[in-house]
Amino acid sequence: MTPTTTATAEYRIEDLAHASGATVRTIRAYQDRGLLPRPERRGRSNVYGDTHLARLHQIADLLDRGYTLASIKELLEAWDAGRGLGGVLGLVAEVSGPWTDEEAARISRAALDATFGGDEDDAAVADAVELGILERIPGNDSEFLVPSPQELAVAAELHAAGVPLDAISGHLRELRGQVEHIAARFLDFTTEHVFARYLGHHPPTDAEAAEAADLVRRLRPLAQQTVDAELARAMRLFATRHLQRHLGTPAAAPPTPDPGPVTLPAATIRAVQNLVGPDNITAFITAATEREVQSRTLDTLSAPTRGSK
Repeated sequence: MTPTTTATAEYRIEDLAHASGATVRTIRAYQDRGLLPRPERRGRSNVYGDTHLARLHQIADLLDRGYTLASIKELLEAWDAGRGLGGVLGLVAEVSGPWTDEEAARISRAALDATFGGDEDDAAVADAVELGILERIPGNDSEFLVPSPQELAVAAELHAAGVPLDAISGHLRELRGQVEHIAARFLDFTTEHVFARYLGHHPPTDAEAAEAADLVRRLRPLAQQTVDAELARAMRLFATRHLQRHLGTPAAAPPTPDPGPVTLPAATIRAVQNLVGPDNITAFITAATEREVQSRTLDTLSAPTRGSK
């Protein structure tokens, strides 16, 4: 009985580009950078095989996960040296996978419009797509993908409470920047104290990568738990202050300080007494002072008029 053999696919570079989704130029660039093995030379033609196709899929997957070509080259060199990539790719999957249990949903354009008051607002929809609250579905103009139904529900509640859609978008942009700062700080913190030993210049071993992936699973919820607790504390503190400021009794104006008695020269008192008599000294001084104050006030008010003539 003759044993069967499995035929290995062979590709010209144009066929390989079509099968992998890469361009011919990209394939040649990967070869030049040492990311892709050289093809087999047959006469005047270059022949590629399934190994090249699998390698192109690996590169595309790692690029989608945010790896640079230099990092991918190190990973692939480790793979080619027999060190294995199982643990590393498991760590990559753990980090780049979803960080929430929330599942994406779909919503029709009609349901979306009804959720936000029934009016069609193409500008608001475009803004939501730009922010990633909605994602367009290729070939389907009547539905959207909703990565976070909770976030969309929050926007709907705010709009129902009277918040304009553009104000909601602006608030989300501001909030997103602040949250991304918190995420970056948490990542720096955990990298410095936990993950630095796994992030040397070379890919970690399978055992190290598996240990790091386990730590990611354990530490993943800590950032959200910390933010939830601190947000609850801050909201209670500031909401209480805000309510007290708007509902509390206005503070009384500070009392005007008593200027105290004023001592006048004896000669002035005698001159006033000789003019109006001893019983009218206080009344005369008060009237004279008030008249002087009024005169200076009138002079001040009329000064711009006089200067303009």
